[in-house]
Formats: sequence, structure tokens, C-alpha cells
Amino acid sequence: MPSDILSNIQNSMSSLSKGQKLIANYILEYYDKAAFMTASKLGKTVQVSESTVVRFAVELGYEGYPEMQRALQEMIRNKLTSVQRIEVANDRFGQNDVLSTVLHSDIDKIRSTLEKIDRATFDKAVDLIMGANKIYILGVRSSAALASFLGFYMNLMFDNVRLVHTTSVSEMFEQVVKVAPGDVVLGISFPRYSSRTVKAMRFCHDSGATVIALTDTMQSPIAENADLVLAAESDMISLVDSLVAPLSLINALIVAISRRKDQELAHTFSELERIWDEYEVYEKVEN
Repeated sequence: MPSDILSNIQNSMSSLSKGQKLIANYILEYYDKAAFMTASKLGKTVQVSESTVVRFAVELGYEGYPEMQRALQEMIRNKLTSVQRIEVANDRFGQNDVLSTVLHSDIDKIRSTLEKIDRATFDKAVDLIMGANKIYILGVRSSAALASFLGFYMNLMFDNVRLVHTTSVSEMFEQVVKVAPGDVVLGISFPRYSSRTVKAMRFCHDSGATVIALTDTMQSPIAENADLVLAAESDMISLVDSLVAPLSLINALIVAISRRKDQELAHTFSELERIWDEYEVYEKVEN
């Protein structure tokens, strides 16, 4: 089966029924919208039955409509413009309650991530971070928030952490130029993938560092140069990248590392609590 679903549809056109051709033509023209439609909604849109939509997916070689839909979504994840995202969001939400729709979608992403993530890979990532000479954390644009969150807690647990934050490609390379074998690089990127992160991770891999990618799929461009891939499902919600599942995975990573450094962290945080109290870092709330 061709990796490009649109090519697959075009190549299969001659063997499709009249109803299936209606589906095919709609997808070829409006693939950005079709990717997020249920089989029922797609059928109603082109005026065929839901079962015709399902048979169409099977005719293309997919096990069912969900697999074909995932192939469509994967193809467009990194291609949608901001305007297209808004249009897709309007189609998805319709008259539905936005709050409920978004929260339930995030819950589904965490559940799916939990079911799919490889536990051995997760444990190995923890081992590599624990034994690293230096730890570099890369994440820009929307992933910068994830990188900063991870960097904040990593800096409390280690003395060898460098958070790479920049808006310039050249500055990013300047911050990782000393990366070397024995170092661990954690690169974070989700659709739309940052070319800066992809290039920096390739440089770090070529420099002999161990590279861990935090991304959405094994097919992600930052996974190409990674020794390990920790995958968490993300989603496109209008202009917003839903990064709830990736943040939950990062939480798990932080907790797993903190358990390994239990006694050391107890001493560190005991000292920090004294400093925070002395310098009034936090507001005291009276009960």
C-alpha cells in the first residue's frame, strides 16, 4: 500500500463503485476536513451510507475506517496551516460544548498513550538520564513549555542540565556545540514539527550523544535520529496543540527519576524549604 493515502486513492479509482468514487473525490479535495470526520458524517456529507464508507476503507487495503482515518490524520498533521486548523476545529465542534469536547479528547489521548507506550523503553530512558554526563533539553515553539517544565524539575535533581531555548537556528547550535558521547539529549517536538529541533537533534546524534525523542509517533522527523522514542499522543485543537498527554508522560519521567534519587532529593528539598521560607519565596496561606 502506498504510504501516501491520496496516491492510494487515485490509484484505486478505476476499481471503486459509484458511491465509493464520491467518497474518494471528496477526500482528494477536502482531505483536511475528511480526516476528522466520523464514518457516519463523511457518509452524510457525500450522501452515501456509513457502510459504504467502511467498505471504501477496506477496498483501499485498510482493516477498517479508523485505520484509514489515522492514515489521513498522520499525513496532514504537519501540513495544516493555522487557517486550516481553525476550519477543521469549526467542523469538529459544530454545536457541541467546547469545554466537554476538548477535555474528553485530552482524556482519550492520555488513555491511548498509556496503552501504547513501551515500558521497557521508558525504563531505559530513565537509566540513560541517570547516567548522563550532561543532560540537554531541546524544545521550541509550543514544545518550549514542555521543555521548560521538564528543565525546571531536572535542574532540582541534577547539576548537569542545560535547557536549550532560543528562537534562532544558529543560537541553538551554539548551545549544543559541546555535546559529546556520554551526554543525553532530550528533544521534544510535536506537530507542526520544528525544523530547528530536527536539525539540532541530528547534530547531537552525529556528535555521539544519546538522543531521546519525546514526540507523537515513531514516524516523527525527530525520531529519525533518536536512540529512543517516547511517544505520546497529541492533537490539533484549532490553533492550540493539545499537549496534555506529552505533559503527563513528562510527569511520569520526572517521578521515576525522583524515586531513583530519593535520599539525595530529600536532603536537597529540605535545604530548599529552608531557603524558600527565609527569603519568602512563597506566599503563606492561613487556614
